[in-house]
Order: sequence, then structure tokens, then C-alpha cells
Amino acid sequence: MAFAFSSSRRLPHSPFRRNPLPILPPARQFEARCGGCHGGDGKGGPRAPDIVTPSLVPSRSAEQVRTLILEGLPSRGMPPIATPEPELTQLVAFYLSVAAPAFHTPPEGGEAAVKRGEGLFFQACANCHTRGPNAKVIGPDLSRVGLERTYDEIERSIVDPSATIEPGYELVEVTVKGREPYRAFARNRSPHSLQLQTLDGRFEFLSRGDYESVKALDQSLMGKRERPEADVQALVAFLSRQDGKTGALAKLRGRTLPGDLTADELLKPAPSDWPTYNGVMSGNRHSLLEQITPANVSSLRPAWEFPLRDAPRDLEMTPVVHDGVMYVTTANTVVALDAEHGRQIWSWQIPRTKGVLGDAGTGANRGVALMGDKVFYVTDHAHVVALDRLTGHLLWDTEMADFHDHYGGTIAPLAIKDMVIAGVGGGDEGIRGFLAAYDQNTGEERWRFWTIPLPGEPLSETWKGSVLPHGCAGTWLTGTFDPDLDTLYWPTGNPCPDMNGDEREGDNLYSDSMLALDPNTGKLKWHYQYTPHDEFDWDANQTPVLVDADWRGRVRKLLLHANRNGFFYVLDRTNGEVLLAKPFIEKLDWATGIDANGRPVLAPDKRPTFAGNVVCPGIAGATNWPSQAYNPGTGLFYVNSVEYCNLFTKNEEKWERGKGFGGGAAKRAAGDTPERHLRAIDIQTGAIKWDVYHGDHGWRTWGGVLSTTTGLIFFGEDSGAFSAVRADTGEPVWSYQLNAAWRASPMTYAVGGKQYVGVAASKSVVVFALPE
Repeated sequence: MAFAFSSSRRLPHSPFRRNPLPILPPARQFEARCGGCHGGDGKGGPRAPDIVTPSLVPSRSAEQVRTLILEGLPSRGMPPIATPEPELTQLVAFYLSVAAPAFHTPPEGGEAAVKRGEGLFFQACANCHTRGPNAKVIGPDLSRVGLERTYDEIERSIVDPSATIEPGYELVEVTVKGREPYRAFARNRSPHSLQLQTLDGRFEFLSRGDYESVKALDQSLMGKRERPEADVQALVAFLSRQDGKTGALAKLRGRTLPGDLTADELLKPAPSDWPTYNGVMSGNRHSLLEQITPANVSSLRPAWEFPLRDAPRDLEMTPVVHDGVMYVTTANTVVALDAEHGRQIWSWQIPRTKGVLGDAGTGANRGVALMGDKVFYVTDHAHVVALDRLTGHLLWDTEMADFHDHYGGTIAPLAIKDMVIAGVGGGDEGIRGFLAAYDQNTGEERWRFWTIPLPGEPLSETWKGSVLPHGCAGTWLTGTFDPDLDTLYWPTGNPCPDMNGDEREGDNLYSDSMLALDPNTGKLKWHYQYTPHDEFDWDANQTPVLVDADWRGRVRKLLLHANRNGFFYVLDRTNGEVLLAKPFIEKLDWATGIDANGRPVLAPDKRPTFAGNVVCPGIAGATNWPSQAYNPGTGLFYVNSVEYCNLFTKNEEKWERGKGFGGGAAKRAAGDTPERHLRAIDIQTGAIKWDVYHGDHGWRTWGGVLSTTTGLIFFGEDSGAFSAVRADTGEPVWSYQLNAAWRASPMTYAVGGKQYVGVAASKSVVVFALPE
């Protein structure tokens, strides 16, 4: 279905119609102030894009539109526009009126028209536009069209669908040698490559040598059809009510289409895919692809690069790949790419949220989850959203928590069964942490596990003082899942205030813990707390790696975890029993060991003080959230670690809305030089098998590791280079200088029989491959 826009006919449906403003003067203001760049109708001009079509424009409130006018977007070439009152208010009102989605106004003809339109739709349109049984995917998903189009756009799409074809639905005829010519939608194309969606819902990506010709058909697949005006109005009325949640079309989601990622594929992915944040549900970041080896890795070269120019900070996400499509993210932005050529297929974006605190407020984001025909993403203001994998269209949007209560979103969610699991940031700002599960088709919350008790609830006795309920224990790093035990493993963050435990004496459960949860109900099976009464900001938010391995004579189900507090742990993941806990750094003086009950044996006089106290490791920990890896062939666990100490001080900070809740600070200890090391740990003994020193800048760069079955470990080193070493010895075998500031972890995948290695480097995604 194609859409067009006219600003003349539907202004009576404006949300401002009950207090009408003088429309003509604001219309002239719009032309004078905005038309020179965006066109007089707002649908795009010589210098700037369409700003009125809801499907193309991020949804903005009146205040956001006002701010945009006054401050501009200098990074995109839009200058500030000094607009005095009352002209500014009138201009904002006029803009919102002409761009108002159809759902925001009552339908013509009322509920009778909606009901009649529903019958007409399912008789004539549903076969192409829904995900229901026996339907084809040869038209846009319309389950949220009422929030994505104006009344005029919906009407025009029905009356004359070829007038303005929706982006991504340009119909082309492709001729490939040895095949009959066929029609497809061109998502993107250039003289060198072609990004197609076939009419059965699959993506197909072709290089110039793969096809003989491509011809634009300049028509909608829907074709122009004559309909009585009453039928058109009824269809418009019905479609205007489709909001992605309560509308009739939202109930038809969930059908598996060709190219969708099934639940079985997610649990046992093809080696060519990297379908989750960690590649596999076990979290081991270990690839079975065999093309790139220690013998040929020296020939590895960049294949393509994709910059995310609007990224507010260096990228932290891991690219996710399925069926030849790569999904990459930055703050409130998701982009789908042709994983072979690096060309964009679609993008989805909303404005960043003002007032978000912590890492989410700086623009951190770690990626997406995939399942079925959906891409799941968590926004900076703690909403979880579902996007159509074919088009990037928003399907549903659910608020996890109110960001005004200091919540934020940075996590790559996890899709399991028919749910998507997501946690929250704000772990230094006084939130009450939780983990929650949402229905993949509707966004409805299934369960919620709170990591902090309320006063008077069970475990509140582990918090003696006045801190509750602002104890933090955020859940901002992706967990792992064991389908055989049907258990979800999720790490939790530090208690608040971070550096002052005077008003939270006790263990402070469930902060700094590993949670084992029933994924069906969210009920706790067991927990283990790494750092009781933490006063150093040592989150346990490092990936839990699940391994089935021989353990001293018998096969056991293990959970491996190099913790921020400096100890490497091996747990029995069936019950949380501590099997091994041993330091993996040298500069560790806060504890002398871990006792038989799994509790740290504290060293004396190692707490933050008002004057300051030197403690090792420092506040960023011996390691942090960047990914770790395990190679079953070597039996080694790989982790980037840092040797350093900090001077920790505390203060008497109280929780206050709009502010952090650190309760102190940390700074470099006098005479201490941080050193960064890539280390391989024997999981049977905790011994360091090899150690690669790669910088004395400490945490100037943060990056994780990738293991391959051919015996390679890829990582970003402190020099800015992307490098590889042998997994068995740590011997350097390859390096490519990108001068990158690393905050992300590498991954690997294959397309067309060719293996690629991808990594987010500074603000670009860079993908490497062997030469032809």
C-alpha cells in the first residue's frame, strides 16, 4: 500500500480543532520558515527531508517540536530558527495538526463505519497485509497504520496506491541468469548491489555480477482499483483505529514466515548466524565457523564499513545476524543491513529522551534481540519495542518503567520461547531494580522479578538503614538461558549509594548476584551473591557463561563468571554451589579469599572512608561488562582484565530526584599505573595459562573477546588495533590498526559461504573477510 499527503482536506480532524488557531498565518509561517528546505508542504525539498509523513518522521511532542525549531540540528545542517511568540506556538500547533496520525482523531462515520471497514478489509485486503493464516507478505504490515499515517495518506493509498509508493516497496523486475524474470521489492539498490525482499517475505541480496538486469516497474503491486466512496471511507475508518495493540490486526501477529528466526533456530543456531547478543544462548562467544584460521588470518582485510554518524558516543552494541541481515544500533536507533555488502535495508529512529540519567542518558546501547518476524529493542527511556524485521515498522511499544524515576535502557534484550526478557539501567541513580518478561506479539508484561525488596518485604532485613527502596541492583546486561534446565541466568548490579554503606548495612540482596529464574513465571530457583554489602560499585553484570564439562571426574553443568571484584568463579548452575573461586588479577587486596560457604573473607580496613582509602581493584573492577568467551577445545576462559587501584572516598549523599546516588567517588591511587591484559584462565584450576599485555591506559578502551573453533581469539587492544591471538598460547597472529576507542565486543558470521568478522569500532561497524 502506498501513501501520499495533502494538508488541505483533513485539518478539521486536527487535535486542535476545538480551539481553532488562525490556520492561514501559521501555514504561511511554515512555508516561510520551513518550506525553503523541507518544501512548502513539508514533504521534502532540495535541502532537507520530509517532516510531515508519520512513517518517515520520529514522533515528537509539542515540546520536542518547539525545542527542535529553536535549537535546530546543527550536526545535520539544520540551523536554529529564532521564532518569537505567539508565532512559535502557532507554528508548532500547525505542524502537529498537518502531521497528526489518523488514530488521534475520531473516525468519520463512528464505530459503524469502523465495523463495516473491518469486514471490507478482511474480504479484500487481509491476504496481502496481515500475518494471519494463509496470508502473503506482499504489502506493508498495517497493524499500527493509524499511528503511522494521516487520514489523507490512508485514503490516498486506497484510491491511488501507485501515486507515492511507500519506501521499501518499489516494485522491480529482476533477471538472473538461468531463472525466469521475477518481481520483488527493492529495499535498496546501487550500481554494485541490490537489496531485495521477495514476494514470499524473504530477503535476497545480489552483487552486480549476480543479475543481468533490474527494471523499476513504477507501480504499486496493489494496483489501482475503483471503489465506492462509502467503501473507501469505511476502510479508512477501520485502518485509522489500528494502533498496534488494541486494533484487530495486532491480534494476527505471530505467524512464521520464510526467513523468520524460529525458536529452535535460536536455541541451536546455524554456525553462519549470530542471532543473539552473545551468539548463542550459553553466552560463550565461541563460533564454529572454520574458514578463518591461524594459518590464513594474516590475510584478513576490511570488507565494508557502516558509520552510525548520529551515535552520541562510541558504540557498545554487538551486531546480530540472521538470514544474511545484520542489525546494528545506537541510542534510539536500529538499522538493518545487507550483511554481505554493508548496504542499508531499513532504519528506525526516535528522538533521544531529555532528562534520562546515567549511561542511558549518554546514549549507550548494546543491541537487539530477534525472534520470528520481529526485532526487539530497548530505548533510552526504558521502553521495550518490537519492530517488523522486513520493514523496521514499529509493531508495539511498552513502557517498562518511568524514566523520571531514574530508570534507563541500554540492554540488548533476550528472546526466549514466546517472550522477550529485558532489564533496566539506572544502577547508580537510586532505582529499584527489576527484570521483566513481555509477550512477543503484544508487548504485554508476563512477569516481573524485583531485585530490591520494599521495606517490610522478605529480604528487607538485609538492608538495615534508610536506603530502601532506592537500593539499585540494576539488570542492564544480557543474561543466558539453559533450555535443558529451563532456567534463565541473569546478573545484577551494585547496591546504592555505591560507596557508602552506612545506611544499608547487611548483605543487600539481590545486589551483585547471579539469579537463576524460572523463565515461565519469573520465580527464583537460586541465587549467589558475589560481593555482599558492596561499597566499590562492583556490579556482577558480566555475562554468565554456561558450559557442560568434565569437572574432576564427572560431567557437570557449570556457570563460569569472571567477576568485577577480581575473582574467577565456577558455579554448579543447577543449584548455585561454588566449585571454584580464585583471583585472576594480582592487584586484589579487599579480600583474602572465598570461604567454604562462598562468602568473601574480607581484609581489614578496606572500606571507603571520608578521608579516602586505597583499594584494589579500582571502581571499574578487574573486568567489566565487555564480553568474555570460552573455548571447549582448549578448556580456557578468555577475559580482558585490568590491574589497578583507586582511592575510594564516601560522602553523606541522600537520594534526590534528578541526581545520581553514588555516595562517594574514586580516583587514581598515587603511584599506581593501570595495566590492561588479555588472559586465558584454566577453568579446572583458575590458573592463568597465558597473558597478553596490551596497554598501560587501564580503561581507556573497553572491549570484549571472540573465540573460534579454529583456535583464534579476536579482541580490540588498547593501541586502537583490532587483533587476533592463538587461543592455546596467546601468540599474536594478526592486527589491523583502526585507531578505535573500543567499547564493544566482536562477532562472526557467514554469508554465501564466506566468513566475516564484525566489530563496532568507535562510531562505525567494520567487517573483515579473507580476500577472494
